[in-house]
Amino acid sequence: MAGGQSSGGGGAGAAPPVCGEPEGSDSLKAFGEVLKAFRKRARLTQEELAPRVRYSVPTVASVEQGRRFPPADLVRRAEEVLDAFGALEGAARHLSRRPGLARWFLQWARLEAEAVTLCTYECRLVPGLLQTEAYARRLFADRLPPLDDAEIDARLAARTERQRLLRSRPHTAFSFIVEEHVFLRRTGGDAAAAQQLDHILDLAELRNIEVQILPLSRESHAGMDGPMRLLETADTRWFGYCEGQESGQFVSDRKLVSMLQMRYARLRSQALPLEESLSLMRRMRGAA
Repeated sequence: MAGGQSSGGGGAGAAPPVCGEPEGSDSLKAFGEVLKAFRKRARLTQEELAPRVRYSVPTVASVEQGRRFPPADLVRRAEEVLDAFGALEGAARHLSRRPGLARWFLQWARLEAEAVTLCTYECRLVPGLLQTEAYARRLFADRLPPLDDAEIDARLAARTERQRLLRSRPHTAFSFIVEEHVFLRRTGGDAAAAQQLDHILDLAELRNIEVQILPLSRESHAGMDGPMRLLETADTRWFGYCEGQESGQFVSDRKLVSMLQMRYARLRSQALPLEESLSLMRRMRGAA
């Protein structure tokens, strides 16, 4: 996913420091207190509420403690289950900041969490949703101007939180197209590169995740304008997202989205088929 020159999805790598903004932290804690109050009003424990909103107990606990941004469907279900008079949905609308994520990425991050289809083409680095902690930490450590330890930890936490999508949404179709040279760069050293390949190979075993490699030698290339992302919402709307070093462009214009879809479809045909892509990654892994 891309997020500036060293994020690869999440907007965290190129973001101005946002992890210390009290507004974001306070708003999450405030929402958590509201949720807790309505849960107690309904005389439910976290263990009893969790199955009713279709999330795990740790997730409910994290939201109540203000440590996790509440997914939209959790808010919607809690609103109904707890008969909250619209208070939870109203409070959620004021959660405008997420620590560790760039401001320009927030709109995409909210839609990403509910998408039924997510497509990512990346030519700079491993997409954020696929990164290991070691890989991401190396990217954040290389940021200029340098980040301090707290900022790096905030960005890693945001990255890890987003990566839950891959396993928590088994009905979402994830498609990734990554340039071969991204893996040949061996970011973080041989051990980190090998671990990164192992991680992607493990994820690719999931039925809803497809990873294709665009080989070094290609006479025709539909992605010369740079990285792109596309997503489809539950109501069949499509949106796009493109990102530079210190900015991001959310794309909602149907004509522009259609253009990105056309390019992504061509990239899929230009990339190696799934089995050949996995075979190439295994060979690269063996050479690590």
